[in-house]
Amino acid sequence: MHLIPVSIRRLLWLLTIGSILIPAFAIAQDEPLDPGNTAWMLTATALVLFMTVPGLALFYAGLVRAKNALSVLMQCFSIAALMSLLWSIYGYSLAASEGPFQGFIGGLDKLFLLGLDRESLIGTIPESLYMTFQMTFAIITPALIVGAFAERMKFSAMLSFMALWLTLVYVPIWHWVWGGGWIANLGSILGLTEEGGGALDFAGGTVVHINAGIAGLMAALMLGPRKGYPMTAMPPHNLGLTVAGASMLWVGWFGFNAGSELAADQIAGMALTVTQLATAAAALTWMFAEWISHGKPSVLGIATGAVAGLVAITPASGTAGPMGAIVIGFAGSLLAFIASTKIKRRLGYDDALDVWGVHGVAGIVGAILTGVFAAPVLGGAGFAAGIENMGSQVLIQVISVVATLVYGGLLSWLILAAVNAVLGLRVTEEQETMGLDLAQHDERGYIL
Repeated sequence: MHLIPVSIRRLLWLLTIGSILIPAFAIAQDEPLDPGNTAWMLTATALVLFMTVPGLALFYAGLVRAKNALSVLMQCFSIAALMSLLWSIYGYSLAASEGPFQGFIGGLDKLFLLGLDRESLIGTIPESLYMTFQMTFAIITPALIVGAFAERMKFSAMLSFMALWLTLVYVPIWHWVWGGGWIANLGSILGLTEEGGGALDFAGGTVVHINAGIAGLMAALMLGPRKGYPMTAMPPHNLGLTVAGASMLWVGWFGFNAGSELAADQIAGMALTVTQLATAAAALTWMFAEWISHGKPSVLGIATGAVAGLVAITPASGTAGPMGAIVIGFAGSLLAFIASTKIKRRLGYDDALDVWGVHGVAGIVGAILTGVFAAPVLGGAGFAAGIENMGSQVLIQVISVVATLVYGGLLSWLILAAVNAVLGLRVTEEQETMGLDLAQHDERGYIL
């Protein structure tokens, strides 16, 4: 080697080192998957599924009478299974892919998950993981509706309604907001921006909570009140289960909100922080409101308040600052308290477990205040692309809320009417007296 001139030896050395480094650099460039982001999203996906089974299932099971507890558990569990299959077969494609009617619905490119393999990526995570993360949202959203018609809907009618509702309501609204549909481009439609500038909904204020809330209200109105309501007292049979379920929802919600960033970064960290602060503020708000109104604070009240806070901060979790989150939690909980305890009694509808009062009302409050507390002057992270003032963003938020209420309410009513015409929605009076555990499932469960 010493016989080779120095210049030639240097060239050979550079070529050797280059032959090692260049392929390594090429691999890094061709493989953008981020292991840290992927690990976080695996965790977040499990947390969101944990919110439904067991979280929401136990929360609802404790709130109903003992003779209906198993029926609620069965409804939540079966919804988790049914929505998983429907989302993977066609829901994900219609929601997330592009189609000829892009403003309103996606396409069929990913029907039966066509083209989704181990190498497919969405951003820096596997597409299979993204699809499953969104599947958990498609599970919990219809499961929330169960609380509105608890103790009186046929199991067969419930399954039929949920399948149709996912297809005709949830999937289109998902596409409008998150799939590049018209709500995602409201700024340009209204002439406020050149393109984009849509409603801010970081983790599902409109797509999940307002959507489920209005569907629940339609179901409660369509079925009518439970036998004996409101004259007969129908207290929760096991508040211990309810608090356990609410606690699981609180913990799982960090996957719901912080996971919606799809990355382990500063935005996810702030989303987690504001979720905790809004929930704490909301829990105490409901507790003190009840204390002032009824003379004593209750376990049910503080647990329900916490859920209202989780709902309210959801759309703002990616943009609000810490102090804005506290205000959102306070406002969402207070108005949900009024809707669930005052307005419901005045109007007389039987939303059994306050799906509209908590998810619908707190979701509306949170969605509108998202436009307020996105303002940098109030500690927010900025408005949607190209929108520079609070008034414009709040207008966009209000339009997205109204669109969800009108479309979701109308379609939910039509689906319920169709199912009622074919199968009948409600169990018989005798079955309702017996309880759905025995009448619908021939089982009796004593949950301690």
